[in-house]
Amino acid sequence: MKKVLITGITGQDGLFLTKILLQNNFIVYGTTREADSKKFFFNLKRLGVKNFDNITPLNLNILSFKEVDDLINSIRPDYIFNLSGPSSVYKSYKYPELTIKQITTIFENLTQSCVKLNFFPSFFQASSSEMFEEHKESGLSEYSKLRPKSPYAKAKLINHQKVIDLNKKFSWNIKSGIMFNHESEFRDKDYLFMKVIQSAIEIKSGSKDKLEIGSLDWQRDWTFAGDVASAINLITSSGKDSVYVIGSGSPKKIQNLVEIVFGYFDLDWREYILLNNSLLRSGDPRVIYSNPTKLKNELGWFPKLSFEDLVIRCIEFQVDK
Repeated sequence: MKKVLITGITGQDGLFLTKILLQNNFIVYGTTREADSKKFFFNLKRLGVKNFDNITPLNLNILSFKEVDDLINSIRPDYIFNLSGPSSVYKSYKYPELTIKQITTIFENLTQSCVKLNFFPSFFQASSSEMFEEHKESGLSEYSKLRPKSPYAKAKLINHQKVIDLNKKFSWNIKSGIMFNHESEFRDKDYLFMKVIQSAIEIKSGSKDKLEIGSLDWQRDWTFAGDVASAINLITSSGKDSVYVIGSGSPKKIQNLVEIVFGYFDLDWREYILLNNSLLRSGDPRVIYSNPTKLKNELGWFPKLSFEDLVIRCIEFQVDK
């Protein structure tokens, strides 16, 4: 059986990717904080995973080269998926140096250990659409200009460029997947998608009066995290190039999200939404969405879950908690 190492395995991407890999008879190792392991297995059960024999959570400091090097030398994984590191763009402005250091150090530890050992497993690096410059008309592809503004995006770009260099230097099957907004029932409540859902639940129960958001007109490319995990697996196992854009290619307004969520609870969203422009992040694009033509044509990938079904899935999960 082939072995896989996933960093950041307890996040939403790690959960869905783990399910896919187990279904394909992989042995999965995942780095996580010890406190997250119990929740990780509970969430896997919610996804229908029943057998945990081939999953090994590892309480490992991936900022330590020695610990990472010892692990890779020990298990010799056939695949490495690097999904770890700080994920909040907002927090990166508050802690810029720390954010950049953590994101780049984790990647360096993993890749340099492989180089040191002369061992080159298939490797996926989670990159971000935050790296792109603002655009107004067309979807963003692998060939669009990159101009990161946040510390988070700058760190992601550093790793992205190193993926391209390592791919050429060692003929390494190492990939950078540029992921656009993707959501699931496991998304943290600090993100807009889940914030809207949680606020509607509280408004319906009477424990909250209003929801403040920065804009209703801004558009984002929201995709189901389970579909994104499927793309990650396809890219790593079968992709021919080193860079792929991952997204639905179909932008939705924040108002579309609000309408579906509040409509589910039979609430007129106009009575509860307050617009506050100060909540908008400086430099954020009004519209950002992907052009996943390469991924679709080469690997036959298409998102299976529609935007509306994604929203309903997340709502029902929160209601049934």
